[in-house]
Amino acid sequence: MPSLRQLSKQHAVSMSTAVSCYQELESQGWIYARPQAGYFVSARPSKHNTPEWARFVSRVSTVNHSFSIHSNHNGPLGVSSTSIDEIALHELERSFRRASKRLTERLNHYPNTQGEPLLRNALSTHFSKLGLHLNPEELVVTSGCMPAIKAALEACTQAGDAVAISSPCFSGILDLLGQMGRHIVEIPSLDDGIDLIQLEGHLRDGNVKAGIFCTSHMNPQGITMSAQQKQTLARLANQYQTPIIEDDVYLELSYADHTPLPAKYYDHGGYVLWCGSISKSLSPSYRLGWCLPGRYSDRYRQHHTASCFGVSLPIQLAVADFIESGHYAKQLKRRRNRLLQLRKVYVNYLSERLPSHVNMSDPKGGMVLWLQVPNLDVDQFRSLVEQGKIDIRLGHLFSTLALYNDCFRINIGYELSDTVKTELDKLVDAILKSS
Repeated sequence: MPSLRQLSKQHAVSMSTAVSCYQELESQGWIYARPQAGYFVSARPSKHNTPEWARFVSRVSTVNHSFSIHSNHNGPLGVSSTSIDEIALHELERSFRRASKRLTERLNHYPNTQGEPLLRNALSTHFSKLGLHLNPEELVVTSGCMPAIKAALEACTQAGDAVAISSPCFSGILDLLGQMGRHIVEIPSLDDGIDLIQLEGHLRDGNVKAGIFCTSHMNPQGITMSAQQKQTLARLANQYQTPIIEDDVYLELSYADHTPLPAKYYDHGGYVLWCGSISKSLSPSYRLGWCLPGRYSDRYRQHHTASCFGVSLPIQLAVADFIESGHYAKQLKRRRNRLLQLRKVYVNYLSERLPSHVNMSDPKGGMVLWLQVPNLDVDQFRSLVEQGKIDIRLGHLFSTLALYNDCFRINIGYELSDTVKTELDKLVDAILKSS
């Protein structure tokens, strides 16, 4: 594509207009950016349709079995993850060295249970640049996103309460709700989010005490709620005075240059508890997340401190330094560009090998792909997956309802190495034999 400067000159528009134009084309998948190289036309669109979302009347149900995933195969298509690039690794090492110098006598102290002020300030400054202004005094640092969500559930609900979730829903959330003795109400997915009409009906009738929703680049279906959906979700939380826990672990992994605003942005009464983490945007090994609990702050801190005595201080200081230095934002841009390219590579590889009736999601961010195979022989497919030791996440793990047996999720966060190609080829063979 022409450079931004050329585009601006050719069409007699400002540079900001040229940038906006390319960003819009990129968000729609027509072009993509290569760092230090420019913009390029994307490959031809996939011949595959996107998955069809199940339509059903949502009701209160019970999580009566475990959704925990114990795979012995540990393959590249299983866990939603990606790798850190060499530049980020180098800068992280420098941040850890600087953090060690900052520690001095604090090396012998327990960390602040609410979180290191330096990190809370760094997070506040970082997200304010994206348009989300956070008070660092209200942030609580946690040992990951799931502990943040667990403390939010404890602050807002009790055993026996029903919690609204999307359908399909991340299996870890389902397993957590089952362990905590909460009932669930699965809300159908739509192309632009979830069925908010059904959700409002349950809120109006008092059927649910809270909700948990991943609003950007949902796991496993890859949907991002539209800005209107997020605004409506926040309005419903305030109107019915019902807490909504927002799982935003994928927020900053949009393939476009701009990061979508969370539902929390539209929350004026403090009914949205915003949870996030660096597990997908940087590294899961640091076990570092956060929550902005809004009006539930006192109860949240009470439950948080009852189970967490603080997050590793060296890690908090190092991550704070990494954010403050600007390397976190730079790393995010590189990671988003890389994930966009990987999505195209995986989709193209699968498109060339799978029949056209197989449906594939079209995520605008994140690192997972959701596939649906109509008329799939589920028993045979599961048997072949197990025999082939293929580490994927089968559809039944994402719902208490028998709605997604013909679906499965794969991770697309790693380069298409020979190992990954072998796994994909085994998966394609299992699909062809079962459909």
